[in-house]
Amino acid sequence: MKISDVMTRDVRTVRPDMTAQQAASFMLSEDAGSMPVSDGDRLIGMITDRDIAVRGVAKGYGPDTPVRDLMTDDIVCVRLDEDVEEVAVKMSQAQVRRLPVIDENERLCGIVSLGDLSRETKGESAHVALDGVSQPGGQHRQG
Repeated sequence: MKISDVMTRDVRTVRPDMTAQQAASFMLSEDAGSMPVSDGDRLIGMITDRDIAVRGVAKGYGPDTPVRDLMTDDIVCVRLDEDVEEVAVKMSQAQVRRLPVIDENERLCGIVSLGDLSRETKGESAHVALDGVSQPGGQHRQG
Protein backbone atom coordinates (compact mmCIF):
# COMPACT_ATOMS: atom_id res chain seq x y z
CA MET A 1 0.00 0.00 0.00
CA LYS A 2 1.28 3.46 -0.92
CA ILE A 3 1.39 6.36 1.54
CA SER A 4 -0.85 8.35 -0.82
CA ASP A 5 -3.61 5.87 0.08
CA VAL A 6 -3.51 6.64 3.82
CA MET A 7 -2.24 10.21 4.22
CA THR A 8 -4.29 13.26 5.14
CA ARG A 9 -4.52 15.51 2.09
CA ASP A 10 -6.08 18.70 3.45
CA VAL A 11 -3.04 20.13 5.22
CA ARG A 12 -2.99 23.61 6.71
CA THR A 13 0.36 25.34 7.13
CA VAL A 14 1.90 28.30 8.91
CA ARG A 15 4.30 30.85 7.42
CA PRO A 16 7.85 31.46 8.70
CA ASP A 17 7.09 35.13 9.34
CA MET A 18 4.14 34.41 11.65
CA THR A 19 4.82 34.97 15.33
CA ALA A 20 4.98 32.13 17.84
CA GLN A 21 1.74 33.44 19.34
CA GLN A 22 -0.03 33.43 15.96
CA ALA A 23 1.21 29.91 15.22
CA ALA A 24 0.16 28.67 18.67
CA SER A 25 -3.28 30.24 18.26
CA PHE A 26 -3.64 28.63 14.83
CA MET A 27 -2.53 25.25 16.22
CA LEU A 28 -5.11 25.59 18.98
CA SER A 29 -7.91 26.33 16.51
CA GLU A 30 -6.81 23.40 14.30
CA ASP A 31 -6.37 21.06 17.30
CA ALA A 32 -2.88 20.22 16.02
CA GLY A 33 0.37 19.71 17.91
CA SER A 34 2.55 20.25 14.86
CA MET A 35 2.24 22.22 11.66
CA PRO A 36 4.21 22.31 8.43
CA VAL A 37 5.88 25.65 7.73
CA SER A 38 5.69 26.75 4.12
CA ASP A 39 7.03 29.63 2.11
CA GLY A 40 4.57 29.83 -0.76
CA ASP A 41 4.16 26.25 -1.96
CA ARG A 42 7.57 25.18 -0.66
CA LEU A 43 7.84 23.21 2.57
CA ILE A 44 10.67 24.68 4.67
CA GLY A 45 10.13 23.21 8.14
CA MET A 46 7.87 21.97 10.89
CA ILE A 47 6.88 23.65 14.13
CA THR A 48 5.43 21.88 17.15
CA ASP A 49 3.77 23.02 20.31
CA ARG A 50 6.87 21.69 22.05
CA ASP A 51 9.13 23.89 19.88
CA ILE A 52 7.17 26.92 21.05
CA ALA A 53 6.55 25.98 24.69
CA VAL A 54 9.77 24.22 25.62
CA ARG A 55 12.54 25.22 23.23
CA GLY A 56 11.32 28.80 22.80
CA VAL A 57 10.73 29.50 26.47
CA ALA A 58 13.97 27.77 27.51
CA LYS A 59 15.92 30.07 25.20
CA GLY A 60 14.06 33.14 26.42
CA TYR A 61 12.04 33.75 23.26
CA GLY A 62 8.77 35.62 23.60
CA PRO A 63 5.40 35.39 21.83
CA ASP A 64 6.56 37.78 19.07
CA THR A 65 9.38 35.48 17.97
CA PRO A 66 9.04 34.51 14.29
CA VAL A 67 8.23 30.87 13.57
CA ARG A 68 11.44 30.66 11.48
CA ASP A 69 13.46 31.06 14.73
CA LEU A 70 11.68 28.17 16.46
CA MET A 71 10.88 25.68 13.70
CA THR A 72 12.81 22.58 12.85
CA ASP A 73 14.19 23.02 9.35
CA ASP A 74 16.03 19.71 9.05
CA ILE A 75 12.91 17.66 8.43
CA VAL A 76 12.33 14.16 7.17
CA CYS A 77 9.81 13.97 4.34
CA VAL A 78 8.29 11.07 2.45
CA ARG A 79 7.18 10.80 -1.16
CA LEU A 80 3.68 10.07 -2.41
CA ASP A 81 4.72 6.76 -3.95
CA GLU A 82 6.54 5.32 -0.91
CA ASP A 83 5.22 2.14 0.67
CA VAL A 84 3.53 2.41 4.04
CA GLU A 85 6.11 0.04 5.55
CA GLU A 86 9.02 2.25 4.38
CA VAL A 87 7.33 5.31 5.86
CA ALA A 88 6.78 3.54 9.20
CA VAL A 89 10.52 2.78 9.36
CA LYS A 90 11.40 6.42 8.56
CA MET A 91 8.98 7.60 11.23
CA SER A 92 10.55 5.22 13.74
CA GLN A 93 14.13 6.23 12.87
CA ALA A 94 13.33 9.95 13.02
CA GLN A 95 11.27 9.42 16.19
CA VAL A 96 8.38 11.57 14.95
CA ARG A 97 4.63 11.01 14.97
CA ARG A 98 3.93 12.86 11.72
CA LEU A 99 5.76 13.22 8.43
CA PRO A 100 5.05 15.62 5.58
CA VAL A 101 4.35 14.02 2.22
CA ILE A 102 5.79 15.73 -0.85
CA ASP A 103 5.34 15.19 -4.57
CA GLU A 104 7.99 14.88 -7.29
CA ASN A 105 8.30 18.69 -7.36
CA GLU A 106 9.00 18.85 -3.61
CA ARG A 107 5.59 20.43 -2.94
CA LEU A 108 3.64 19.56 0.19
CA CYS A 109 0.66 17.43 -0.72
CA GLY A 110 -0.21 15.75 2.57
CA ILE A 111 0.83 14.59 5.99
CA VAL A 112 0.89 11.11 7.45
CA SER A 113 0.52 10.40 11.15
CA LEU A 114 0.73 7.39 13.43
CA GLY A 115 -3.07 7.54 13.55
CA ASP A 116 -3.28 7.30 9.75
CA LEU A 117 -1.01 4.25 9.79
CA SER A 118 -2.97 2.65 12.60
CA ARG A 119 -6.41 3.18 11.03
CA GLU A 120 -5.50 2.18 7.52
CA THR A 121 -3.09 -0.73 8.00
CA LYS A 122 -4.60 -2.71 10.87
CA GLY A 123 -1.86 -1.33 13.11
CA GLU A 124 1.17 -3.29 11.85
CA SER A 125 2.99 -0.29 10.38
CA ALA A 126 1.97 1.94 13.27
CA HIS A 127 3.56 -0.56 15.67
CA VAL A 128 6.87 -0.33 13.75
CA ALA A 129 6.77 3.47 13.86
CA LEU A 130 5.73 3.63 17.51
CA ASP A 131 8.63 1.41 18.60
CA GLY A 132 11.09 4.10 17.49
CA VAL A 133 8.98 7.12 18.41
CA SER A 134 8.68 5.97 22.01
CA GLN A 135 12.45 5.59 22.51
CA PRO A 136 14.17 8.39 24.47
CA GLY A 137 16.30 10.99 22.69
CA GLY A 138 16.35 11.28 18.92
CA GLN A 139 16.58 14.10 16.44
CA HIS A 140 14.07 16.30 18.27
CA ARG A 141 15.75 16.03 21.62
CA GLN A 142 15.55 19.43 23.27
CA GLY A 143 18.96 20.91 23.72
